[in-house]
Amino acid sequence: MTEAELIASRRLRPEPGRDFWVFGYGSLMWRPGFVPLESVPALLRGWHRAFCIYSHHYRGTVARPGLVLGLDRGGSCRGRAMRIAPEQAADVADYLHEREMITGVYVPRWVEVATPRGRLRAATFTADREHLQYSGKLAIDRIVELISQARGESGTNRDYLENTVRHLDDLGIADCPMHRLLRLVEATPFGA
Repeated sequence: MTEAELIASRRLRPEPGRDFWVFGYGSLMWRPGFVPLESVPALLRGWHRAFCIYSHHYRGTVARPGLVLGLDRGGSCRGRAMRIAPEQAADVADYLHEREMITGVYVPRWVEVATPRGRLRAATFTADREHLQYSGKLAIDRIVELISQARGESGTNRDYLENTVRHLDDLGIADCPMHRLLRLVEATPFGA
């Protein structure tokens, strides 16, 4: 199977005529690119938020890769569940495919999240551990180095980290490792 065929086969397919939920854990929380009917706090078990994806497009380049978040196996992750209206479902699914599947580094999945409304089935994007852009677990010094020096089509990798931490704070989501990482990156000159 070619890369293009693999990416095409990994398309989210919400049920026609029905609303659906999307679980955001990174930039989808603070820049979804669509207007949800509602957004609620959500907890996903079995996956954790990690800087485990080399970014060659949005927050870095092939020559100077950045790192962006992916959901990796194990642990749990607090984020947002966003409900998409039935009449927007197909358009939002297409938009998410274009945005998240640009290189095929994610695997779209239907997961169950816990929310104040109860358990919900939501679509999300998990890291593909077989993809060349999957970094695995890197040493903190290497993560800081990559984030401190990278810039891509959507801006600096540092801005991505800052926006994510700020949004986690706004939502009351405690993520001490992300705060520690931000402090380390802030202490490192850009391009170092």
